[in-house]
Amino acid sequence: MIAALDPETKVMVPLFHPYRQNWREHFTWQAGGLLIIGLTSTGRATIQALKLNRPALVSARRWWIEAGWHPP
Repeated sequence: MIAALDPETKVMVPLFHPYRQNWREHFTWQAGGLLIIGLTSTGRATIQALKLNRPALVSARRWWIEAGWHPP
Protein backbone atom coordinates (compact mmCIF):
# COMPACT_ATOMS: atom_id res chain seq x y z
CA MET A 1 0.00 0.00 0.00
CA ILE A 2 1.51 3.33 -1.02
CA ALA A 3 -1.53 5.60 -0.80
CA ALA A 4 -4.61 5.90 1.37
CA LEU A 5 -7.60 8.10 1.94
CA ASP A 6 -7.16 11.12 4.20
CA PRO A 7 -10.12 10.81 6.61
CA GLU A 8 -10.46 14.60 6.82
CA THR A 9 -10.31 15.63 3.15
CA LYS A 10 -11.45 12.30 1.60
CA VAL A 11 -8.60 12.58 -0.94
CA MET A 12 -6.14 9.77 -1.77
CA VAL A 13 -2.64 10.78 -0.67
CA PRO A 14 0.73 9.04 -0.48
CA LEU A 15 1.60 7.33 2.79
CA PHE A 16 4.41 8.68 4.93
CA HIS A 17 7.86 7.63 3.69
CA PRO A 18 10.31 7.55 6.64
CA TYR A 19 13.42 7.85 4.46
CA ARG A 20 12.17 10.81 2.48
CA GLN A 21 9.99 12.71 4.94
CA ASN A 22 10.40 14.19 8.42
CA TRP A 23 8.20 12.52 11.05
CA ARG A 24 7.61 15.75 12.99
CA GLU A 25 6.22 17.50 9.91
CA HIS A 26 3.44 14.92 9.61
CA PHE A 27 2.77 13.66 13.16
CA THR A 28 2.71 14.66 16.80
CA TRP A 29 2.06 12.87 20.08
CA GLN A 30 -1.07 13.47 22.15
CA ALA A 31 -2.19 12.28 25.58
CA GLY A 32 1.36 12.15 26.88
CA GLY A 33 2.54 9.94 24.03
CA LEU A 34 -0.32 7.45 23.87
CA LEU A 35 -1.79 8.62 20.57
CA ILE A 36 -0.26 9.67 17.27
CA ILE A 37 -2.03 12.63 15.66
CA GLY A 38 -1.71 13.44 11.96
CA LEU A 39 -0.76 17.04 11.19
CA THR A 40 -1.04 16.67 7.41
CA SER A 41 -3.14 14.68 4.98
CA THR A 42 -0.25 12.23 4.63
CA GLY A 43 -0.02 11.87 8.40
CA ARG A 44 -3.75 11.32 8.87
CA ALA A 45 -3.95 8.81 6.01
CA THR A 46 -0.92 6.89 7.30
CA ILE A 47 -2.33 6.66 10.83
CA GLN A 48 -5.65 5.37 9.56
CA ALA A 49 -4.24 2.95 6.96
CA LEU A 50 -1.71 1.41 9.34
CA LYS A 51 -4.03 1.61 12.37
CA LEU A 52 -1.29 3.27 14.40
CA ASN A 53 -3.65 4.03 17.30
CA ARG A 54 -5.18 0.56 17.59
CA PRO A 55 -5.74 -0.60 21.19
CA ALA A 56 -2.77 -3.00 21.27
CA LEU A 57 -0.33 -0.24 20.25
CA VAL A 58 -1.81 2.28 22.66
CA SER A 59 -1.50 -0.30 25.44
CA ALA A 60 2.14 -0.99 24.52
CA ARG A 61 2.88 2.74 24.48
CA ARG A 62 1.40 3.01 28.00
CA TRP A 63 3.95 0.45 29.22
CA TRP A 64 6.77 2.16 27.32
CA ILE A 65 5.87 5.50 28.90
CA GLU A 66 5.91 3.96 32.38
CA ALA A 67 9.33 2.45 31.64
CA GLY A 68 10.63 5.83 30.43
CA TRP A 69 11.20 4.65 26.86
CA HIS A 70 8.51 6.72 25.18
CA PRO A 71 7.77 9.13 23.61
CA PRO A 72 10.99 9.35 21.65
